[in-house]
Order: sequence, then structure tokens, then C-alpha cells
Amino acid sequence: MSPQPPLHPRDTEADDARTPRGLPPDQLSGLLRTGPFSEALRMAIKGRGLSLSRLQDRLSRHGAPVTAATISAWQSGKSRPERPHSLMALAALESILDLPATALSSLLAPPKPRGRWVNAAAARPSLAEAWSGLLHDTLDAVETRWTAHLTCVSRHHRVDIDAQGREHVLWSRQVLRAETDGPDRYIVSYQADQPGPAPVLRPSSPDRVGAVSQDPAHGTLVAELLFDRPLARGETVIVEYLLEHAVTRPAAHQAGLYLQVPVRECVIEVRFDPAAPPTSCYAFHIPHASPAEARERPLRLDASLRTHTVGLDLTPSRFGIRWSWDGS
Repeated sequence: MSPQPPLHPRDTEADDARTPRGLPPDQLSGLLRTGPFSEALRMAIKGRGLSLSRLQDRLSRHGAPVTAATISAWQSGKSRPERPHSLMALAALESILDLPATALSSLLAPPKPRGRWVNAAAARPSLAEAWSGLLHDTLDAVETRWTAHLTCVSRHHRVDIDAQGREHVLWSRQVLRAETDGPDRYIVSYQADQPGPAPVLRPSSPDRVGAVSQDPAHGTLVAELLFDRPLARGETVIVEYLLEHAVTRPAAHQAGLYLQVPVRECVIEVRFDPAAPPTSCYAFHIPHASPAEARERPLRLDASLRTHTVGLDLTPSRFGIRWSWDGS
């Protein structure tokens, strides 16, 4: 993140002159230790004595503009900062509110996976924990005991966007390594944007499907892809499959992965229909451990209307591409 510009001296003096300092320090420090995020932010703003309009102005001068309405929603708990520019604004807020770096961002738990965030990583401590409880019922139908013993060495995730701007097909290819003897399956898990039928799973390698469970109330799909035989420790396997949407979906604005464990190499690719090329594309990376260090950079489309981003040695994080049409 680029260095933050200094506050204008006159603004600093004017604000400090009317800032109430009567907030009990232990009250705020306690909230900064335990949360919740919304209450800690609200009390920090109250203690600093700045109006939301003043905070909006300060953030603009820090190069991290967000609206007063957005700040209000954060402190009321109606929403929370998740996107890279919001997390950058949160880091600026910590400085403006005289808080230690990451004091607020550390209270943000990893966001719940939703929409196009396909949590198909095989290596994770707990699938149920990764999905914040949304898949508890569907996970009962599959065998998940090997998920913690498969390491994702590399993965390639490609999304096709149709002429209406909707996600049509998602293709995934992963190289997994067994960390112990015995893994014999991989668990594919997916949640759609809205309730309704989950996409159709079309496996390529391995092509044998075991148990499948769907929950239309949440638009979720969980399925087992069965290996030819149990893997020996250190052995690798390639997993490849398609998820094809058979029902109408809302327009998509981002594609990526919700990584629960480190990944050595990760490629995210998006292919756009010639009838709906985006006006802008950005790659982003939001580490779970330090969301204030979120990064994004502009991407260009090639002649075939494709774009991609590559991540190496990624820590648990959100990693992907977002785009817009006509600046929306």
C-alpha cells in the first residue's frame, strides 16, 4: 500500500479542539480485543469525535474514498468491508481514528463464501468450518476425512461469461499431493448466488462420481470424485471437472477462489463473450490474516477477450478477478 498522505494541519487542529476524550479507554480497548467489529468501529468513531461527513472527507484525502453511508453501515453491522478498496479505506480509518495498525481489520473474520466463490480446495482442516455451517447437512452425505491430508500444489480456475454477462461454465484443474497413505477421493463443494438448483457437475479426471448431495434452499452442491485407487504418501493426482449452470443466473462481477490453505501456484482466468466485453478488469488478493494488506491491479483483455492473474505461494486468502461494464 502506498504511504498515506499527512493530514492537513488546520484540519487536525480543528478536529482535536472539539474531540471528546471522555470515552473510557478500557471500554474501547476491550472491544478492540474481542469485537464485534461494528461495535469497536462505532466506539472508536465516538471517541475520536468525528462526524461521518468529516471521516468521508479525511478518507478521500487519504486516497481511499468511501461514502458516509458506507461507514454508517459498517458501524451498524449492516455490512462490513470486504473488497480491496474497502479494506484499504479501513486501514486509513485506523490511522484517522488514532488506532494501532490492523486494530479494526483484525476483527474481521474471513467472509462467508458465496456466489462464484467455489471452495473446491481439497486441503483444509474442516469443510464445515470453511463454509461457516452452510454445508453441515450436505456434508453428512460425503466422506470428508481425507480433505486434511491432500495438499493443493497448483490449480487453474477458469470462468466463461456469456453474452448476458452471466457465469455460464466454470472449469477447474488441480494437482493434489497426498500427505499420508490412503486418500481415495476429492470433495467438490459449491454454493450459488441465490437459492435454486446447483450447477451440473461434469467430471473429467477422475470421472467416477461417488455420493452427491444438493440443497436447493442454499443453492449448494457437494460431491465426491473417486480416485482409481488410494494414494500413497507423496503421490500426486490431477483433478479436473466442469460446473455448468443450467438455469438463468444474475450477471457476474467477479470470479475467484476462497483459499483455506496455502497454494503454491494459482491461476484465475476469465473468458468473456464478444457481445459483453467489460470496460475494466482488476486482479485482487485479500489475505485472511491481514485484510488491510489487500491489493488489486488493473488487467487487460487479450484479442480473444480473455484475462488472467497468477498467484505464487499464496497464503489463505481470497484471490481472483473482478470486472465491470460501463463503470458499474
